[in-house]
Amino acid sequence: MHVQEWLETIPAVAVYVLVAVVIGVESLGIPLPGEIVLVSSALLASQHGHIDPYVLGACATAGAIVGDSIGYAIGRKGGRPLLAKLGRRFPKHFSEANIGLAENSFQKWGMWAVFFGRFIALLRIFAGPLAGVLRMPYWKFLIANVLGGIVWAGGTTAVIYTVGVVAEAWLKRFSWLGLVLAVLIGIVSMLVVKNRAKKAAQRAGATEREPVPAAD
Repeated sequence: MHVQEWLETIPAVAVYVLVAVVIGVESLGIPLPGEIVLVSSALLASQHGHIDPYVLGACATAGAIVGDSIGYAIGRKGGRPLLAKLGRRFPKHFSEANIGLAENSFQKWGMWAVFFGRFIALLRIFAGPLAGVLRMPYWKFLIANVLGGIVWAGGTTAVIYTVGVVAEAWLKRFSWLGLVLAVLIGIVSMLVVKNRAKKAAQRAGATEREPVPAAD
């Protein structure tokens, strides 16, 4: 069976569930490739009409919001010991340096760290649990969580889907080349926003670590 024919046999509901679950679990604080799954699924929707991009975006948004909310509840209950436990289980992601950077971002930006954290892989994993650990008021967290989930999940789906449709129309004779170009263009467009947010987070962390001059 041809690859494209095989892709068309994948039930749309399976794609929707996969995207929601992976993004939701990632938002809990467990490192999973949520963005890669979302980009791949949006691109698949652009190539195969049986997947509705609006439903896909809604499922991704729901997974992000619900997952972050559960992560917040877990972090609020588990506190600092939870971060230590995650550090032992996922030392690459929950190292002391990464936790320190995330905390500095929260102290500098407050609720906006949750919003902009959606666009940064590291903060996307930390946002929910760390907001709970730091006892951020839930109403502030919820507003940033909902807005961030809609903009990130919905925006990513819209950008990648549109790029995929355009690329497929232009490069129909070279379907796999079009697929690769669509992925690259879509990823680059999202990296622009992510890179700016990441630099801002690093500057905030550096500012927090600067020693305060002693008074004369």
